[in-house]
This record gives sequence, C-alpha cells and structure tokens, in this order.
Amino acid sequence: MKVFWMNKIVFVVKGVIFHNGKVLIVQRARTNKIGHSKWECAGGKIEFGEDLEAALKREVKEETGLEITVGKVLYATTFRNGPSTQLIILTYQCASENSEVTLSEEHSSHKWVSKEEIKGFLKPEIINDFEKNQVFALEEWG
Repeated sequence: MKVFWMNKIVFVVKGVIFHNGKVLIVQRARTNKIGHSKWECAGGKIEFGEDLEAALKREVKEETGLEITVGKVLYATTFRNGPSTQLIILTYQCASENSEVTLSEEHSSHKWVSKEEIKGFLKPEIINDFEKNQVFALEEWG
C-alpha cells in the first residue's frame, strides 16, 4: 500500500504582548515535538472558520491564562516546517493589563523581557523579523 503525503499550509497567529514596557515570551516544554525548549511569543494555529483576532485571544488564554487586547498586525512571515508543511505566521501587537501568567502543559516557563533581553532568548530568525519590521522601534517597550 502506498502512502501519499499531502502538502499543507498551516496558519498561525502570534502576539507580541506588552505589559509595563516588557514583552511576554514563553518556553516550549521539552515534551513538545516541535521546537522543544525554544522561546517564542505566545500564539498558535487558527481553527477553521475562526476570526484571526479571536484565534489569537483564544491561543494566548489557553497558553498563558491572560486576557489580551489585540492591536495592529506587525508583520507576516512564512517558512517550511518539514518537507510537506508550510507555516504562515501573522504577528500582532498586543497588550495585557495583567502580568500573572498561568502556563499550559505546552510551555514550561515564561518571562517578561525588555527589548535588550529578548534578543538573548528568541531565535535569530525571529529577531531578524522584529528588526526588519520595526518591532524594536515601538514606543510600548518603555
């Protein structure tokens, strides 16, 4: 029996979540198959029929327990995640009134970091996207 792999595109929303001049980053759990132990901004996959901002609010709530305000789109990017999957990621500017994070099993740690600190945690590709799209120039960094 032959197995044919279908190419697929996965849409993802991420939030650069500001609170008191810092941004929330979360560390993927070691048990996570994709990107284990890597630091990232909170967010996740969009479900079929879901509004983009609603998807981001849902994912952030599931991953961190935070209620957020979703602002403007900061940038969009795409990359391949394996031989048959392409990710399209929309990254939004967000805000949280609260800094009390309750992590899901998907993540093992979190930090609120300054723009100087964040460069030591996120992958170089993400830092390049931040620089190219003026994320570090946002006045919310405090």
